[in-house]
Amino acid sequence: QVQLVESGGGSVQAGGSLRLSCAVSGATYSRNCMAWFRQVPGKEREGVARIYIGSGSTYYADSVKGRFTISQDKVKNTVYLQMNSLKPEDTAAYYCAADKKGGYCPLVPQRFDYWGQGTQVTVSS
Repeated sequence: QVQLVESGGGSVQAGGSLRLSCAVSGATYSRNCMAWFRQVPGKEREGVARIYIGSGSTYYADSVKGRFTISQDKVKNTVYLQMNSLKPEDTAAYYCAADKKGGYCPLVPQRFDYWGQGTQVTVSS
């Protein structure tokens, strides 16, 4: 089992920055890739960014490319999401997720096996 705990959410004005953290515990060796998703009430969960644990290769949704950066600290077993130039449309609950299956890791919710509880990000105009 893998446990994920997000932190770092909050309220910020448009143009500001936040850094989310996802602390991983449990069977950390079993992770293949990790990702950040976000969700607003009444909408489907949206993939934001993904990182492969082994290679560090990253992928971003078009809506955040150039503004958000996903990274990892293997020693601390933590994945980060640095969010810059935030916009009101970035307002959502942000979730950390981990995949254990191996291989190609598409940025879709069905792919991921473990989820955190979420952290709220609110961007005001």
